[in-house]
Amino acid sequence: MKGNYVQGNDNAFSAQLITFKEEIPAYVSILKLTADQVSGQAADADYFDYCLKCQGILQNAAVQATQWKDLMRNGGTVPPTGAPVPPTFPTSVPAVAPGIEARFRALVKLIKANPAYNTAMGQALGIEGAQQTPPDLSTVQPEIDACISGANVAVDWGWGGYANYLDMCEIQVDRGDGKGFVPLAFDTTPGYTDTAPFPAAPAKWTYRAIYRVNDAQVGLWSKPVSLIVGG
Repeated sequence: MKGNYVQGNDNAFSAQLITFKEEIPAYVSILKLTADQVSGQAADADYFDYCLKCQGILQNAAVQATQWKDLMRNGGTVPPTGAPVPPTFPTSVPAVAPGIEARFRALVKLIKANPAYNTAMGQALGIEGAQQTPPDLSTVQPEIDACISGANVAVDWGWGGYANYLDMCEIQVDRGDGKGFVPLAFDTTPGYTDTAPFPAAPAKWTYRAIYRVNDAQVGLWSKPVSLIVGG
């Protein structure tokens, strides 16, 4: 199974857009792309690159301005460069509509549906996700936490990076009533709220979880987490 081909980091995503922009001309004819599709992606790549450069300049200017303000208020030695100077921005490029990633995904989806598309082409364009190695399902183990949130208990859990290979998380609870662990939820969205009312007297509630695939438990139970509720 392959991972998400779109880069999550902004700088990496910008580099991906630029790579696609620079490489796509070689495949325009075979993929039957229109001039508007190619120029639109190029405009998106250029403008996102411009946005990132401006952001970096402003972040740096903000740090300098804060340091200067603190120096003016608290005293100290003025640096040889003196007071911060107004930042110089890169040459502006035509703005585009919001939704650059969505447009990029739509274009890539269209390209990958073309019978002429192949993996080597995708690698050149930077739109093939990295091959992922499936986990050993006998060893996967949820990591959970629990805390009181208002009149409920919030049970925090996640996929541990293996969401593509798991179906749900089974959560059990032991409310200290002699029944031991009993089923609480079969959750498919990380994070669960236990809405059971707190007892009148203080009690220790303990939670544990295990992943499920195809209606069967897989891997190991999480380490139990406990907290005192009620009273």
